[in-house]
Amino acid sequence: MISAQAWSDAQRLWDYQQMHHEPRPCSVGIGLGSHDLGVADTAVNLYRRGMMPLIVFTGSTSRTTRDRMPRGEAVHYRERALELGVPDAAVLVEPNARNTGENIRFSRSLLEERGVYVTSVLLVSKPYEERRAYATARKLWPEVDVVSASTPMTLNEYVKAIGDAHLVIDMLVGAHQRLLVYPDQGFTIRQKVPAAVTAAYERLCSAGFTSRLVGDRSST
Repeated sequence: MISAQAWSDAQRLWDYQQMHHEPRPCSVGIGLGSHDLGVADTAVNLYRRGMMPLIVFTGSTSRTTRDRMPRGEAVHYRERALELGVPDAAVLVEPNARNTGENIRFSRSLLEERGVYVTSVLLVSKPYEERRAYATARKLWPEVDVVSASTPMTLNEYVKAIGDAHLVIDMLVGAHQRLLVYPDQGFTIRQKVPAAVTAAYERLCSAGFTSRLVGDRSST
């Protein structure tokens, strides 16, 4: 049973993890690979709205995606986009990245190799990873403007989609911890964390939502 306090704290983390950016036209969209095909769907929706002329899907496989996406996250995302009517010429695949830092670095290199001039990036991720994706991109690609986006949904809707409330809260806690420790490791920029968010995070840790925490030597 998850207490009312835990739900309230999880909601506070959920709200903080999202950047609440208004989508606007950018040079390119980058869809960060994961288990969630909703990232591809959202990138396609933004493409249809004229928010970018080109999409890069980036990601290899991980322990959570190797069975569902055996050809690689980026490849499955591309296949989804093509099924939804995006022209083949409007989709690039970066199939090697295994973490968020590599997503950004490898996508940047691919675009440079293709001669694509980039001044702004529409970065599409899972809802609870918007802020970390943004912080990573600002650290590794500081000369471009970064606009964050994800599938519009509530915490309750996301929990229903995943089917495991405890796991979702664990993921929120893990995402927040990375925002705290990664700046010191040079992975992300440092961002201001409101005191209420810090208190919510600490309560959730004390309540045992810790399965997605990382050690000091973890990478993005």
